Amino acid sequence: MICFLNGDYLPIEQARISPLDRGFIFGDGVYEVIPVYARRPFRMVEHLQRMQRSMDRIGLANPHSIEKWEALCMELIARNEGENHGLYIQVSRGVAPRDHAFPKESTPTVFMMCNPLRAAPAHWRTEGAAAITARDERWLNNDIKSTALLGNVLARQKSVEAGAVETILLREGMLTEASSSNVLIVRDGLILSPPKSNLLLPGTTFDVVIELARRHGMAHELRPITEAELRSADEIWVTSATKEVLAITRLDDQPVGEGKPGPVWRRMDRHYQDYKREVTGCEAPQA
Repeated sequence: MICFLNGDYLPIEQARISPLDRGFIFGDGVYEVIPVYARRPFRMVEHLQRMQRSMDRIGLANPHSIEKWEALCMELIARNEGENHGLYIQVSRGVAPRDHAFPKESTPTVFMMCNPLRAAPAHWRTEGAAAITARDERWLNNDIKSTALLGNVLARQKSVEAGAVETILLREGMLTEASSSNVLIVRDGLILSPPKSNLLLPGTTFDVVIELARRHGMAHELRPITEAELRSADEIWVTSATKEVLAITRLDDQPVGEGKPGPVWRRMDRHYQDYKREVTGCEAPQA
């Protein structure tokens, strides 16, 4: 794997950062993951715009323009083998003496790598996947795509130990998001999802789903969702750059709806795969 670190392309094994980097010491940085299909980034500008919003929220100056970021990303893709990648970008506040306060002067540390983007298991498309619920114990600025992800890591580990693919989070009886995904539900044919707020990350894949729902006349509403509505939903979906649109068919070891991917998910999945093919030229995977 060839990575990018502070202006240099080099084998990942040779990449080195200072132990005083604020990203290492404090998790003081932001990140993005851009899916790449057939060597073509998917919604790259939208991902880079979200990274800019995260930088603005933590007062971190962006070292590059969107055009420069696009050029760096395309060069990194060209230097790595494989067709499909999860292109990871991380920007920290840089190296400085350890002090909680922002340093008066520092140069951001920029790191990028291409992880192989593996297709979801075929049985997820036919059978769906399992999730569990947990209390959302994270901080109150989850709209920042921060590298300080310990709360998400602990939530995700709960689902690993339960043999599930995701942990869906609840705060004071209301749905927020999952450990690394946005969450939507379907009730009586209506797609529902919590409105964007500081309690959840504004998902780029989620935005695609909403755009496609509008384009294809699929009823959707943004509003608060109670735990009871989540548990009695006809369908539950999670969305992310790596999961795309995944049907959750078991929640806390209980079936969701009929216990299989529902008709609204099947329609959305077709639209999503068609859109991905339209944007990248990739053939839609067959269920």
